[in-house]
Amino acid sequence: MQFGQIITAGGIVMLPLMVFSLIATALVIERLIFWTRLNRNQLRIVKRTLQLYRLDNVYDALGYVQEQAKYPIARIFLAALSLEEPTPDEFRLALESEAQAELPTLKRFTTVFDTIISIAPLLGLLGTVLGLINSFSSLDMGNIGGSETAGVTGGISTALISTAAGLIVAISTLIFANAFRSLYQRQLAFIQEHGGQLELLYRHRYERGRVNHALTR
Repeated sequence: MQFGQIITAGGIVMLPLMVFSLIATALVIERLIFWTRLNRNQLRIVKRTLQLYRLDNVYDALGYVQEQAKYPIARIFLAALSLEEPTPDEFRLALESEAQAELPTLKRFTTVFDTIISIAPLLGLLGTVLGLINSFSSLDMGNIGGSETAGVTGGISTALISTAAGLIVAISTLIFANAFRSLYQRQLAFIQEHGGQLELLYRHRYERGRVNHALTR
């Protein structure tokens, strides 16, 4: 059976299922590009920023994260480093607030994926039910066992195409959605770990500055 025949046999619900599959494919590609770019570059950004900060090159570290501001971790660091002489608590609050602001970017399209996963099987089932109704409505009860019965049997197998299509769309979307959720959780741990490292460096620098100030008085 050719692709066009499959679409025709699946009935009217194949149209929204095709739209869902196209949307899911486009969003999966976008998310794959997004996460690949993040995983490839963010660790480098963190290492370089922390290295500069350990050497007390605060302005160099600030300039570097400004250059890398298209990445979430750089924007989080930038929110704290751009403060003028904050207390450790203010520094931590800036990190946490910006991290919260980045969550929608990291979770982008999650609702769309969940919607497709939920609706696609239901559309497939609806297509099967409509196909069965059409098949049995054309059955002549006085000709059971004849050619019409064979036609009904063929109609039932054809009607199941929509269910199979709905499950394929839902399952394939679910696989990628779960992978993106895993990457999201790993990114949260990454932000917490390295944000905590930057906070500790700032606390040490802040306390050292207070001690030096006290000694010079």
